[in-house]
Amino acid sequence: MLRDQEYAERPNKTQLKEVAKYRHGIGKQLVELANSKLEKIPMSDRLMAAVLDAKKFKKAALKRQLKFITGLLADEDIEAIDKAIVQQDLPDKQATEALHQLEQWRDGLIAGDNKVMDDVIQQFWDIDRQHLRQLVRNAAKEAKLNKPPKSSRALFQYLKGLQASI
Repeated sequence: MLRDQEYAERPNKTQLKEVAKYRHGIGKQLVELANSKLEKIPMSDRLMAAVLDAKKFKKAALKRQLKFITGLLADEDIEAIDKAIVQQDLPDKQATEALHQLEQWRDGLIAGDNKVMDDVIQQFWDIDRQHLRQLVRNAAKEAKLNKPPKSSRALFQYLKGLQASI
């Protein structure tokens, strides 16, 4: 008789916990976003109000509000919200990567790496080679004499200006 009965499928407890943890993480990211970026996230007015309220709270009150936001996220399109959050962070990441690339070029140029010099010249076809070499020479001299990195900063700003012109 038991074999004929179908057992009711209950949700997997581990999966439910993972979903709740994911929602909680999304809620936390929403609270940490700037208000100008929050306006671009597709969410209900009720969730928006809860997130804005959470920004005012500290410690235990914030923890309770995050639990409330986690519950509200059950009725939202979480994938769309997550995608919008990633899109908000993307320009910041790209700008950071660009600055890191400039720093690597500057450091390589000051160290005298000819490969970096060739890469920079290939990257920026309208570069003033003489001015670049002068900046590199002055920055290397300052580094050797343990002087303040005035020319190193000038080199970085020159490379930054070239990158902005692309």
